[in-house]
Parts: sequence; structure tokens; C-alpha cells
Amino acid sequence: AYATIGESHPKLFKKIAIHIVGQQNVYSFKPQSLANITWAFASAGLPNSQLFRKVAEHIVALDNLGQFNPQAISNTLWAYATIGE
Repeated sequence: AYATIGESHPKLFKKIAIHIVGQQNVYSFKPQSLANITWAFASAGLPNSQLFRKVAEHIVALDNLGQFNPQAISNTLWAYATIGE
């Protein structure tokens, strides 16, 4: 919601990033959730390299991207391209 309205709350984004990065893995997150998270961070102009690395490592480790619909793939790629990762 913050990213959609053009507002950012750096402390909130940082706390969320720390929480996600602190997870042993992100398998409990659905592909669309991961896409939305990376999109929100990129849209808010608050990229977090540890968060983006964690999500990227998760996606790369998957056997296939069958659970990712085209929108999730495009949103994820857009986020990484936007932050320069």
C-alpha cells in the first residue's frame, strides 16, 4: 500500500526486510507474495540487498518456476531491474 500511494516508511520496510531475511528459508511465501514484496521495496525506492539476495537465492534454487504466473515473474524481474540487482 505504501508503494502504491507513493509513500515510504523506511523503518517499516527495514523491519519487514529483517524479518524475512531472518527466516531460515522463504518456502512458506507464495511466488506472488515474493513478487509483491520485491516490487514494493523497489517501488518505494528502498531496496534491501539482503532481502533481494535471499529471494533471488530461493528462486534460483527452485527446480522450476511452474508456480510463478507470468505476472509474478514480470513483477519480480521489474523489481530487480529497477534496483539494479
